[in-house]
Amino acid sequence: MTAAARPQFIVPTEAPAVGLPAWIYSDPDFFELEKRTIFRTSWQLVCHGSDMPNPGDYHCFDMLGESIVSVRGRDGEIRSFHNVCRHRASRLVDGPKGHCGGRITCPYHAWTYSLDGRLIGVPHRETFRDLKPELHGLVPLEQEIFMGFIFVRLEPGLPSVREMLAPYTHELAAYRLEELVPQGRVTLRPRTVNWKNVADNYSDGMHIDVAHPGLSRLFGNSYGIEARDWVDKMWGVLQDKPSSNWSERRYQQLLPAVEHLPPDRQRLWTYFKLWPNVALDIYPDQIDFMQFIPVSPTETMIREIAYVHPDNRREMRAARYLNWRINRQVNKEDTTLIARVQSGMSSSSYTVGPLSENEVCLRSFTRRMHEMIPESRSARKV
Repeated sequence: MTAAARPQFIVPTEAPAVGLPAWIYSDPDFFELEKRTIFRTSWQLVCHGSDMPNPGDYHCFDMLGESIVSVRGRDGEIRSFHNVCRHRASRLVDGPKGHCGGRITCPYHAWTYSLDGRLIGVPHRETFRDLKPELHGLVPLEQEIFMGFIFVRLEPGLPSVREMLAPYTHELAAYRLEELVPQGRVTLRPRTVNWKNVADNYSDGMHIDVAHPGLSRLFGNSYGIEARDWVDKMWGVLQDKPSSNWSERRYQQLLPAVEHLPPDRQRLWTYFKLWPNVALDIYPDQIDFMQFIPVSPTETMIREIAYVHPDNRREMRAARYLNWRINRQVNKEDTTLIARVQSGMSSSSYTVGPLSENEVCLRSFTRRMHEMIPESRSARKV
């Protein structure tokens, strides 16, 4: 990919020429439609397999009133369940992650489950007439492990993660995602905006030159975007011209070669957004996972963690620190941008806005919303 290249996947001509209407970014009824239509059938990323290296290790994920736990069994397999006891609905395990030993025991009445979800212990068993333990194991969730990442969904609907990411599997393979390990811990960043504003901003290529001077210094004019059926791709190539910013310039200088990456990816930053709200920021030095979790019509929780390949080189440690500094500034800028948009959505002067032919990701997102929730076609709530 040359520094001057800006190829874009052209969305079919029937793609909308205007964006989504303002009212669906704050309306409670539309939010309920999204919960049922989009999020119960969507794949959500819980963690990476390396987050649970030992039997009994677990990782939790909460979204829209559902609590999910993924746990590594004695056989080494990872399984995902509703984090709910079958007796009185108590939450079983707490915190974002932990270790439960060889079994999961409810803290309320001590009903006990094996790591594969079977009910194996019921205190006062003789008082539960006709109880059939085989019918009261933990309720499993549909799960897919893709390149080491654990995805779950509440109901069937969308294609598999592998099918959705098929256009880019060959690119992702170069990064050996299965071999990643966590760097740090999961962080949660609340935002008082609708989840779609976060998703829109993530895939918006036209604001980079305007609102992200750091990225502009790093990428020059190399930033490009594509939209496929279920995934957006954005990318930029690090320029040879030293940045005027210290952190960016030192990152350019110190980023070491990565042995397993081909030459065209040694200086490439790539971003993938999987419909509707899961994103992977792919750098030569690390992989950042980000999720835009809807909380209410005007609240979103951004959930994120970085993954890396073990590498103790001083240059790599420095590059990862500088990467964090650079993207901390980008996140600060984006936080201000999406807050401004959310505020403007409440103006009586705004219904829908035109989309450029170059805004291929936003056009693709709008088209998908129109298909899944027809009410999103209406400029005002009916």
